[in-house]
Amino acid sequence: MDVKEREAANVGAGLWKGLGMWAWLLFRVSGLILAGYLFVHIVVISQGRAGADALDDLMEFFHNPIMVFFELMLVAAVLYHALNGVRILLMDLGVGIGRHKAIFWVVMVVAAATLAVFTWSAWPSIF
Repeated sequence: MDVKEREAANVGAGLWKGLGMWAWLLFRVSGLILAGYLFVHIVVISQGRAGADALDDLMEFFHNPIMVFFELMLVAAVLYHALNGVRILLMDLGVGIGRHKAIFWVVMVVAAATLAVFTWSAWPSIF
């Protein structure tokens, strides 16, 4: 197997250089963030058992600008993880292997544009 074939076959974790390494690393980090959020989400939802007042207090806490910012970062992690997962699935199916860098940048642009829409809608909550 020559170098070109090896690079085409291993576009993720095996090449610790360039764009493939960052895509692989960000995919793992965003996955860890989402797994951590799952536990936080379960704790927050379970506060409903403590009564409406406890849940209202918690929702008021989440309405402050710092928490809205963290919520936007969560949306960014979901978008990146989902769209990069689709990119990886396409590569596993043999679609776009030769253009994986271009597909990665398309994923990033779509994620950024969607995050911009979320930010625009959340802007009144920040201030």
